[in-house]
Amino acid sequence: MLTSNIATRQTSCVVAWVGVETSAVRAPGITAARWFRTAAAIFFVFLWGTAFVPSKIGLLASSPLWFLVVRFGVSGAVGLAIAVASGAAWPRGRRAWAMIALLGVLANAMYLGLTYEALRHLAAGIGSLVTSANPLILALAAPAFLGEPLTRWKSAGMLLGFAGVVAIMIARSGSGTAQPRDVALVFVATIGSVASTIVFKKFLVEMDMRMTTALQLFAAAFALLPFAVVTEGTPHATLGFPIVASFVYLVVVMSVGGSLLWFWLLEQGEASRVTAYYFLSPVFGLLVASLFGEPLSLRDLGGLAAIAVGIAIVQRA
Repeated sequence: MLTSNIATRQTSCVVAWVGVETSAVRAPGITAARWFRTAAAIFFVFLWGTAFVPSKIGLLASSPLWFLVVRFGVSGAVGLAIAVASGAAWPRGRRAWAMIALLGVLANAMYLGLTYEALRHLAAGIGSLVTSANPLILALAAPAFLGEPLTRWKSAGMLLGFAGVVAIMIARSGSGTAQPRDVALVFVATIGSVASTIVFKKFLVEMDMRMTTALQLFAAAFALLPFAVVTEGTPHATLGFPIVASFVYLVVVMSVGGSLLWFWLLEQGEASRVTAYYFLSPVFGLLVASLFGEPLSLRDLGGLAAIAVGIAIVQRA
């Protein structure tokens, strides 16, 4: 599944939309209570998981890359309006602008662009399994790029969580196709997502995330525009309630609200600890499936237990 959220507590919405702080620079040393950070991280993963259905609708009912270009452009406009109205500061200096543009290219243009392309043919379960390697890749890169230690216990927790995801997804992947090209596209997209986390944490964490969110979305739109023109030509879409509702959800909840919430989470702690919650993505999938009468197997329960224990270990390592 893609990135991938619907209702939350009022306090979570305030955090996501306003960005908690009113100044351009976050006061050092001030972090939210652990229970609130945990709840926010779990809610973000829930949002990330819910994005699959509306994204699939957009992919099937329109030109996929054009859908992303328009989505990012509109999202950037909405985010910029919020940022300006709430008094967010503009970036200062060429380096700041360059890093924001790079963030947009990696986090949105590269990650979602390649993932959308792969999901034209790749089974969603296999794509989800590949993207679940995100925390493992980041944990390996974090010591070199972010100075976050990779302890034995953190490594054990990451491996246990990933093993839980594998146990669940292998059993449910069915007969979905997995061409090497499509798997490679999703893997490269995941690398882009990891790189975007490093860029934000290393270069942009002290900047106003409201303005960062808006501008990086514009950068993603401009980055994908030439690819949409060359590969898809004139855009087309089958207009109707499903695609309109999906578009609004992806713009408001995911691209703007979800991005703000994700950047806020990265401000609060180590990137490798935050991304460990990605392992929860298949958990929400199982819960939704169970509501529609799909039973949980012993393998599912074992995978869920492994994920829960793995995340707990990472957070305490």
